[in-house]
Amino acid sequence: MNTTQQLHDLGQSLWLDNITRALLREGTLQRYISEFSITGLTSNPTIFDKAIKEGGFYDDAIRRKTAEGKSGEALFFELALEDLTQAADLFYPAHKATDGVDGWVSMEVSPLLANDTASTVREAAQLYAQAQRPNLFIKIPGTREGVPAIEESIFAGVPINVTLLFSPEQYIASAEAYMRGIERRIAAGLDLKVDSVASLFVSRWDVAIHDKVPEALRNRLGIAIAKQTYKLYRDLLASARWQILAAAGARPQRLLWASTGTKDPGASDTLYIEALAAPETINTIPERTLQAFADHGQVKGTLPDDGGDAEEVLAEFTQKGVDHAALADQLQREGTESFDKSWRDLMKCIAEKSATLKKDNRAGAGQP
Repeated sequence: MNTTQQLHDLGQSLWLDNITRALLREGTLQRYISEFSITGLTSNPTIFDKAIKEGGFYDDAIRRKTAEGKSGEALFFELALEDLTQAADLFYPAHKATDGVDGWVSMEVSPLLANDTASTVREAAQLYAQAQRPNLFIKIPGTREGVPAIEESIFAGVPINVTLLFSPEQYIASAEAYMRGIERRIAAGLDLKVDSVASLFVSRWDVAIHDKVPEALRNRLGIAIAKQTYKLYRDLLASARWQILAAAGARPQRLLWASTGTKDPGASDTLYIEALAAPETINTIPERTLQAFADHGQVKGTLPDDGGDAEEVLAEFTQKGVDHAALADQLQREGTESFDKSWRDLMKCIAEKSATLKKDNRAGAGQP
């Protein structure tokens, strides 16, 4: 049995943290489903920016949509949904087999809306309706303005992937927003099967403090934060509040490990996959990391429900001057700014491609 299947069998879903038209057209995604037990995928502006810049897989679609008068965000969302609906169809068997627990793809609202609750809610509903796929998550950041948008979207029946979470406190805020949305649906007599995942970013913690702590502490902070968050996740599922919702027919907001590619060249390339094995969670894996884990990774056990040594490890970082709460806020702010930049780069890339393809069409037709 391969290692990816072992993780799947212990109850952890493996999702690919990538989407490109090449992955779809060349059959690579289907192969990952068949060979590596991949049961979902996630996307973000950076992934799409890179995919559209590399090669010409999107050129025909951009040319056609530009001729139809499409541009900017509207053109991009159509391109992205073409990819994601095709991927959603590939994952639909897993979605159906698990009664909707697994088999999801994810798409981000415009990062420029991160500080605009009402517009985030509107765009989330619009994108979900436009996709016409039951297994599409809309990604909303777990920022201060994002939390009420999560609650409103869940109440409206839109499945949500909460992104850009970095701390246990940020996770709990998103989990409570999900539960409030479900509780409002109970009060309104609505169907409770509105799914959600909460995405905790892991490796960025270690990148942020890599040169500020002794070598013995490097690449340990993100895992300690994950362990602490996993304990809260298990505690929440055992809480009286959640048990009432579960008895009414609600499903848990599953915890998802994001940013699990190793950034430190001196560390194992499967570090975060091996360390974060845990039932009832998801690990969304960069393509290179997935291939590495399938090749030489090991399943060494699962995360302890009680958080294990998380508190002791975090205390060591505190002694070295690491302020976890301040750093979590910083990482979320930087993550939002990074996605903003990627979005603007993406819009620029699409505009430049559109102009170039339009010029080529005129030249081909002998027009000035």
